[in-house]
Amino acid sequence: METIRYFNRHSGQLETEQIYGENFLRWAYGNPLGKLSLHALVKRPCFSKWYGERMSKPSSVSKIQPFIDFYGLDDHEFADHPAAFENFNEFFFRKLKPEARPIDPAPVVFPADGRHLGFQRASDINSVFVKGQSFDLPSLLGDSTLAEKYADGTLVLSRLCPVDYHRFHFPAAGIPSETKTLPGPLFSVSPIALRQQLAYLWTNKRSITRLETENLGTILLLEIGATCVGSINQTFTPGKAVPKGQEQGYFAFGGSSTITIFEPATVTLAADLLENSAAGIELYARVGSKMGTTVSPAHS
Repeated sequence: METIRYFNRHSGQLETEQIYGENFLRWAYGNPLGKLSLHALVKRPCFSKWYGERMSKPSSVSKIQPFIDFYGLDDHEFADHPAAFENFNEFFFRKLKPEARPIDPAPVVFPADGRHLGFQRASDINSVFVKGQSFDLPSLLGDSTLAEKYADGTLVLSRLCPVDYHRFHFPAAGIPSETKTLPGPLFSVSPIALRQQLAYLWTNKRSITRLETENLGTILLLEIGATCVGSINQTFTPGKAVPKGQEQGYFAFGGSSTITIFEPATVTLAADLLENSAAGIELYARVGSKMGTTVSPAHS
């Protein structure tokens, strides 16, 4: 059974991922009977809605402490004590103390805790998890004209696991637009699923917000729904300027992903992100840590 490995920027080590619901995921995406179940029920929004409602019941509090203990979460980072949560979903989209996630002075920071892959040019992406799986930017954005503008731009895929902090933040300062939602099913976005079909990223339900910045052009911010994600919740005010690192929103129960896309020749991604991505290895980094720098005029 193939393990999922990633490089942890903060520990400096290659680590093995503890996959929440691993046995079910491998059955649903790798077994013929599992795939029947996947298409008949699991991918459908009603399944995720049902599961999300279960995680919002008072009885679900019994799952919180075992989850913290099994995955080794640091509850000293939590803004609230674990006993304060009234259900598992409240715990899942918990807030953290500001000092737990300091904002790096770099021009661009990661929008979420997660495992990240970065590509300097979106048009060059031809290997994500499995070689030969090309990235369909027009389908992802639902707009061929917009996709053409960003085809040579920089793209970062940030994958959140159920064990991660599930609020997402603005990677740079700017003025955010209204959020546009593109409907779709809710397949898993774990590597187990994406190695079978990368297209889940651009067929799943997703949200798009444009962030107008002073020095980085317009950044596209996408949130990708996934199995058992009850909802994608935006907490910002459209049209109101935001500082780098401010909370943008949160995912209710389930692992998911964000995608950040920059205009061409505006951003140079961090060296460790590019090096690991080129080797097909995700980089684990926390929200607010350095994602990249602005491109100097001499290199634009």
